[in-house]
Amino acid sequence: MRALVYDGTTTELIEGIELCAPGPRDVIVQVAAAGLCQSDLSYMAGLYPVPHPGVCGHEAAGVVAEIGAAVTHVAAGDHVVISTLAACGFCEFCADGRPTACRATLGGSRKPFTDVDGVEINNFASTSAFAERTIVRDVQCVKIPKDVPLTSAALVGCGVVTGVGAVINRAKVQRGQTAVVFGVGGVGLNVIQALRIVGSPTIIAVDINAEKADLATQFGATHFIDGTADDVVAQVAAICPASPQADRGWFNSGGVDFAFDCVAKAPVTWNALECLDWNGTAVVVGVAGQTDEFKGLYSRLTQVERTLVGCRYGSIAPHRDIPMIIELYRSGQLMLDELVTASYPVEDWKRAVHELESGAVARGVITFGS
Repeated sequence: MRALVYDGTTTELIEGIELCAPGPRDVIVQVAAAGLCQSDLSYMAGLYPVPHPGVCGHEAAGVVAEIGAAVTHVAAGDHVVISTLAACGFCEFCADGRPTACRATLGGSRKPFTDVDGVEINNFASTSAFAERTIVRDVQCVKIPKDVPLTSAALVGCGVVTGVGAVINRAKVQRGQTAVVFGVGGVGLNVIQALRIVGSPTIIAVDINAEKADLATQFGATHFIDGTADDVVAQVAAICPASPQADRGWFNSGGVDFAFDCVAKAPVTWNALECLDWNGTAVVVGVAGQTDEFKGLYSRLTQVERTLVGCRYGSIAPHRDIPMIIELYRSGQLMLDELVTASYPVEDWKRAVHELESGAVARGVITFGS
């Protein structure tokens, strides 16, 4: 079979890749579609401290091809979304419905692939979605109805759950609360539409690409700010003032209840904190480099009880949250099809990478023939 393999220096589409047989709790999935996002580009650039060579990709949907002897919740022919969380299922965090805190889900790796020379190849993010077939733990497979297009369902595996979960699970935004979203990409759009679904009356989108204004509005943004402007914070404060007469004062009175940083760059995180009203919360959703740093003012936190939190993978429990998201889609409340800007056969993966890097697409999907 074919797979995109990163060897520590370059990424190539390799023929003749073999996949190991499933263990008792393994599932082999025929990958139909896999989303391409910045995390994939970071892996291909060697920015993650994970083993290589490895089969790339982490956001996928497909059809179950084979199951291990102990697998009971899916069967051959089922359509599934693959979660990256290869959780143990037994620790205190798994038992409490918080598998993103399960220690088994960070840094775990196996070598389920071999090339034509017999060299073992690692998986990436416990998924390796950029292959015609992949092998994952049973807990990673969430069965979905067959009427959901797999090209759309693929994005649920990461970008959708990360954005929606950040709003619903981590921030717990309530109806009537206001928000600003930095970064109108695959994750940011899902933050925006989750805010719309929960009833946020003011959703301010910020992006350095002004052409994304219409897209942000389509998903639910009520305002758009050009991220290259020098007065982004002032514009947010003007939209959500504490008082039409008074300025923000020493402690930045006014601003939004929640700021979602889907970029994870120091100036953006600074702006996210500066945009908050008293008692507001900034949620860092984007993934930065392992040694990247940021700064902020203590006075923005302690005196007025603002909060800065991180969010991994939408703080989701896959078998609870993925079916919920799918049902929101099927009922017309959540947009999936509109997230897919373009689809690329796997042979065109380099064009997919180029168009993502250039900002030409919000989310591209790599597809695999039967």
